Amino acid sequence: MKKIILYSILSGLMLTATSCDQEYLNPSAASETQVTTDLNGLITLCNGLQYRYTSTRAGILYNAITASGLTTRELTVLNAGNTDEDQLRIGGANVTPSNGVLRNLWSQNQLVKANADLILKSVGSVAGDAGTKSGITVYASIFRALALGTQAQFWQQLPVETADNAKFVTREEALKEAVRTLESAATTLAATPVSTTFTGRIVPGIDLANTLQALIARFSIMTGDNAKALAAANKVDLTKKSLFNFDDAVQNPLFFNTFGNRNVTEPLNATLGLPEALRPIATDKRLAFYLSNPAGVPVGGVNLGRASFFTANNAGIPVYLPGEMLLIRAEASARLNDLAAATTALNAVLTKTTDAWGIGAALPEYAGANTADAILTEIYRQRSIELYLSGLRLEDSRRFNRLAPVAGNTASQIERNRTFYPYPLVERDNNGANTPADPAI
Repeated sequence: MKKIILYSILSGLMLTATSCDQEYLNPSAASETQVTTDLNGLITLCNGLQYRYTSTRAGILYNAITASGLTTRELTVLNAGNTDEDQLRIGGANVTPSNGVLRNLWSQNQLVKANADLILKSVGSVAGDAGTKSGITVYASIFRALALGTQAQFWQQLPVETADNAKFVTREEALKEAVRTLESAATTLAATPVSTTFTGRIVPGIDLANTLQALIARFSIMTGDNAKALAAANKVDLTKKSLFNFDDAVQNPLFFNTFGNRNVTEPLNATLGLPEALRPIATDKRLAFYLSNPAGVPVGGVNLGRASFFTANNAGIPVYLPGEMLLIRAEASARLNDLAAATTALNAVLTKTTDAWGIGAALPEYAGANTADAILTEIYRQRSIELYLSGLRLEDSRRFNRLAPVAGNTASQIERNRTFYPYPLVERDNNGANTPADPAI
């Protein structure tokens, strides 16, 4: 099983790192022993983690953003021949365990986690300088956490161990495991700075220190650990970017498959799929950032695509946004009943005219009721706008108790058409004794 996983991640085309004077192992010829007992091999595997997480229509980024977007009305399907995407658009019982989007989302997260586990298991016994080993450890930890945390946003339970017939744990346990992985990596990074050898050979773009804290904040808020989320979000330098890079060989998957090819999905409408009470204000500058025609058109009328991070094959996609960290500060503070701090962080999003990524709302400060419920509703609204097509809205919809497809909610009120997904057949066929029953919706 390990050799199959290892081959599958190495056989993918990898982005070119900035240094071109280093001889790399030939992935098609490298054995498991070569890549796991040699620093060059482990760095090759690290680059493979990013390739599998980010690239192609089979990768995690495309499938997470597409699944969440269709389930929460951010996106619609342009061509019903895209059957798997159309199942997600309709929702409910139409989403089957054989759905290809869900199969890829499940399998690729499991593969990334398994290969990250292999790297972390091997790095301690590899000869080499401490700074390079630190970089390998931190990088693999980030992708292990991303795989666990992403999968936990779509399924109620999942395996966290790499093993035959792996046991399932709750999504909350998986998210906490992701946080523990990130915290351990942060300790490693603080003790041993990353070497230039590592940074010169890894795909550039990810800011390791800030990404660790940003993901601790993201996954902690999902588990309800508001104090930890707040502390981590406060440590992130909002002037710095952290991104997944692409080029003409390894293309931005949302541009290549969606926004550069008007055949699969596009934004549902010019109000980002939000219900009337939460729709963006017309003067919100983020509409022009995310949409080609923010003035509005009928559903399916013209291409609303832009989304700014998906505008070219080589456009970088953020690992996190500054606005996400501000809104985590706001949410955590509100849930801790510090409404003044919550409002301050919320206003920082509403009034900013730009940020490291060029995103700004340029709106007045919050003027709603000074209650936790009212502030949290506004935070959800701002997350839905600020983090449009980030793949986070399904998780947000559950956490903020937004309307789901249950009796008494009309179609126009429903903000998600499922709450969790059925387990893919690929898992049930191979691990049937442990795979839980599918959720009703």
